[in-house]
Amino acid sequence: MKLRDLEYLIAVAEERHFHKAAARCFVSQPTLSGQLRKLEEELGVLLVERTNRHVEMTEVGLAIYEQARRVISETKVIEDIAQTYHDPMNGDLKMGIIPTIAPYLLPIIMPGLSEKFTNLKVWLYEYQTHVLLEKLEHGELDLLILALPIEKHNFTEYDLFREPFRLALHRKNKLAKKKQISLGDINNIEMLLLEEGHCLRGHVLDICHLAGASEGTQFQATSLETLRHMVGENMGLTLMPELAVPKKTTKKDAVQYIEFSDPKPYRRIGMLYRNNSYREDVFKNIGELISTLLPVSIFY
Repeated sequence: MKLRDLEYLIAVAEERHFHKAAARCFVSQPTLSGQLRKLEEELGVLLVERTNRHVEMTEVGLAIYEQARRVISETKVIEDIAQTYHDPMNGDLKMGIIPTIAPYLLPIIMPGLSEKFTNLKVWLYEYQTHVLLEKLEHGELDLLILALPIEKHNFTEYDLFREPFRLALHRKNKLAKKKQISLGDINNIEMLLLEEGHCLRGHVLDICHLAGASEGTQFQATSLETLRHMVGENMGLTLMPELAVPKKTTKKDAVQYIEFSDPKPYRRIGMLYRNNSYREDVFKNIGELISTLLPVSIFY
């Protein structure tokens, strides 16, 4: 039995589609299907029920899939131990990051990481929080950068920074004339929010409830950039995290970004990794470097 065959089984069980599973494993569909049949022959059980339209796991297939995930996860621990022994800042590192942070933080930190840790290859994966947590638990990712806190988890948290929010609004809005605003200024205002699944949505909703604002019921955005365009069309207001605010803006820009007075609303950004990871020193070195690369404006 080969570990690679177990990875094929895991992909099929989670994708429920041979073509998608093969693409995920970077192999052809015939290769994946053939290796899975060999695994079934070796074990003497049917793991997958194949039809023309879909794939279903058998009862024994699901049980073996669950065990396979644990095997792959423990294999990753062995690899980490060996890597740490030889050179902790060398080799591959799979880092997951949420979509509301990735486009704005990565351009700031990746050049510095590459320059400082020349032998470390950082592979980037962008998913929503619930997917990242699952992949971290199963050993598919080593390190996450996301918004904290995360409820009910068994991972180690490492705080990076607190990111303030600004009010994003159209330049024609009367609040755009203010240099600073308070939470009371958005009382009874409907806000544009992200769709379900984004942790940023929950953070903004908490702020809205505190301020007496509410969510607009006609629209939910798939990304911060979509929200920005909606505000630019004067379709509403939203809260924008500091890193997503353009470095240079003028009063002529359609979208204005107004700072909040103290106490400013913010979100905690940090790292998450498995408890007692043998690469903990690596993660801490990365965290310390990130803190030196960030603009002072986002520390709060």
